[in-house]
Amino acid sequence: MKKVFILACVVMLAACGQQEEKKAPALSLESDSAKLGYAIGMDIGQSLKTLETDLDRAAMIAAINDRLDNAETKLSQEEAGKVKQEFFVKQAEKKAAEQKAAGEKNKTDGEAFLASHAKEEGVSVTESGLQYKVLRAAEGAKPAATDKVTVHYKGMLIDGSEFDSSYSRGEPITFPLDGVIKGWQEGVQLMTVGSKYKLVLPADLAYGDRGAGPKIGPNAVLVFEVELLSIGDEKPAADLTPEAAAAKAINEAAGK
Repeated sequence: MKKVFILACVVMLAACGQQEEKKAPALSLESDSAKLGYAIGMDIGQSLKTLETDLDRAAMIAAINDRLDNAETKLSQEEAGKVKQEFFVKQAEKKAAEQKAAGEKNKTDGEAFLASHAKEEGVSVTESGLQYKVLRAAEGAKPAATDKVTVHYKGMLIDGSEFDSSYSRGEPITFPLDGVIKGWQEGVQLMTVGSKYKLVLPADLAYGDRGAGPKIGPNAVLVFEVELLSIGDEKPAADLTPEAAAAKAINEAAGK
């Protein structure tokens, strides 16, 4: 909260040079101080967007001018504190309501998707509710829960939108299997080195009602395509799968 109002003060300082109730003169950015002021204002304006509300700019400018001129403020410190507290409480309540609505929708949509996907040819369902399909079988070892594995993967929401992909980065990822979400722990242990599976994770095997970041909402069912390349510190059987090689070539061509 303190950071937000410090930023607001900076915005108001930048606006104080304008004449009250008069049309502002054309902005000139010829001086270094003007350029710096504008550059900082760009950052501050972007930051203030996170408040997601319409601020009365005239009131903000009046308040900062009152402070700079040592004039009596229109609100006491106690009144101002109460206004700010009420605003942030309302914002929190709004966010909670939006999160709840999104979670309920994701739960309904996810249950329908799981019921439909479970009927598709080749799909198996485990006792936990994990759904998987073998996209490419292979003869090889299976990892234990405590093993470190190297995989290539693509993660999608049930609408098909991609939220993460090692293929896009052009390199696989290595991690301890017991350090990831439950659906991955169970699903990857079903796989043999060299195989490729489609894993569909109910929300309770993924990120549950909390979601993860801006792309994975509460109660989201997640879909993964996973290739198990190696177990432990073994070198993967192939440095790059065809999908990863194609992604790497695209990234290199784009200068990434």
